[in-house]
Amino acid sequence: MKIAERINKERLTEYKKTLRYSLHVIGHPFDGFWDLIHEKRGSVAAANTILIAVLFIRIWRAQYTNFMFILWRPQNFNVLMCCLELIIPIVIGCLSNWCLTTLFDGKGTLKNIYMAVCYAFTPYVLLQLPMIFISNVVTLEEGVFWSYMDKFTYIWIGILLLSAMMMIHDYGLGKALFAAIATAVGMLVIIFILLLFFSLISDGFAYFISLYKEIAFRFY
Repeated sequence: MKIAERINKERLTEYKKTLRYSLHVIGHPFDGFWDLIHEKRGSVAAANTILIAVLFIRIWRAQYTNFMFILWRPQNFNVLMCCLELIIPIVIGCLSNWCLTTLFDGKGTLKNIYMAVCYAFTPYVLLQLPMIFISNVVTLEEGVFWSYMDKFTYIWIGILLLSAMMMIHDYGLGKALFAAIATAVGMLVIIFILLLFFSLISDGFAYFISLYKEIAFRFY
């Protein structure tokens, strides 16, 4: 029993350490992402925690941010769609990046890419949560600073994602930018293929249903 407790305690300590490491990554992206992967200072558990935190903050942002600063319509808000709008692009983006960087001599694995992407979203957790409360205490004129901070959040995340691509795949800046553009194009291709696939499945079901109805009508 004591051995099991010790193992669980060690795992918890390691988890906390890898989660705290996200604060180092966002301040020192080059060293941070290199050590995250090559020195094993990150973990999938911490990455999942950051992603879950981002999902919750997106939901809270949609429901509690002052209506003067966002275009959400609370009456049309759907929690599931809000989550899928983040998860699906991340999954497709990681898959696209892994497939393309494999062709471009990238060093990162799919696991490495996923971890780096989740860690890169740490600024969203740190900045967007207090901004929800700030939006409800500032005036519209003061809201310009809120808007700047909102844009700064996404710029910071973009810089972190580019830094992650450079460190994970051992790319220079030019090759990383090219890989980022290729990843975006690859995402569009994957989405197109998925839409085409589901469209064919839908048409196939519709054909067999209509065929069944025709047979039932003729014989019964």
